[in-house]
Amino acid sequence: MLSSRHLIFMEVARLLSFTKASQTLFLSQSAISKHIKSLEYFYKTGLFERHGNHISLTKAGQALYSKLLDAGQLQEELHQELQQINEKFLPLTKLAIGSSTTISLYVLPSALSAYLREHDNIQVDVLNRNSDAIQNALLAHEIDVGIVEGLTRMNTVTYTPFITDDVLAVCSARSPLQGRALTVAELPTIPVALRENGSGTLAIIEDELSKRGIPLSSLRVLIRLGGTEALKNFTLADTCLAFLPKRAIIKELALGELVVVPIQDLTLRRTFYFIQRKGTEGNRLVGTFIQFLKHHYSTRE
Repeated sequence: MLSSRHLIFMEVARLLSFTKASQTLFLSQSAISKHIKSLEYFYKTGLFERHGNHISLTKAGQALYSKLLDAGQLQEELHQELQQINEKFLPLTKLAIGSSTTISLYVLPSALSAYLREHDNIQVDVLNRNSDAIQNALLAHEIDVGIVEGLTRMNTVTYTPFITDDVLAVCSARSPLQGRALTVAELPTIPVALRENGSGTLAIIEDELSKRGIPLSSLRVLIRLGGTEALKNFTLADTCLAFLPKRAIIKELALGELVVVPIQDLTLRRTFYFIQRKGTEGNRLVGTFIQFLKHHYSTRE
């Protein structure tokens, strides 16, 4: 078993911040510093370099962190094998998930609630970022599994389809666009609000428009917003056109606060994928989680 000191070191190394580690571990910074100093005394070398308000791993710290990641994977594999031998063996296990905004806000809550009711020995941590950031977090070993929108494929990552979602062109009920039907060629003349760079929603819009000869740079972009909720709330307050996931605006469409603006010959549909680092596909904890979520939504859609 990894010692508590090593687990604390791994969290500080992952976040490169004593402050952030104290928040995720629910320990005081002084307690964390004490544990790190204890490890440095044991290994007879410094593990972190201080640069004002920032820290970085020393060469020894990098080596220790790398080996501890391997040890953590071996420990997880051992626990999985022991559970197959003895179902009563249920150690407290952490599962770190990363998901894009739409998934975090509108898909995961009900599924995670159901999952945790059946797996009370598992502690789940969720990182909510745009799709690019989630993929980077996976490759940095900050999360065990990610859920993202379709991205440029990387040969170090495996992609497992999860669910599909439509992205709709919408405006507020007060907008002069209400009741209009647009063509793709008209889009550069319409004020629009978009998501930030790195967003999977933005990526699918850019891809589909480029197929029709409309570069994203040709659009009259009023504002770029980080996050689905921010974009939705701006659209409700403004009269522009916006592209929003259907799952995020079901209530607003039903209440008539947002209205779909049909765009001829333009359908925006994306697939969400589970992503894993290649070589970790046999992780039983992650595999069970993926199967649970796929079954959870297959019975609802």
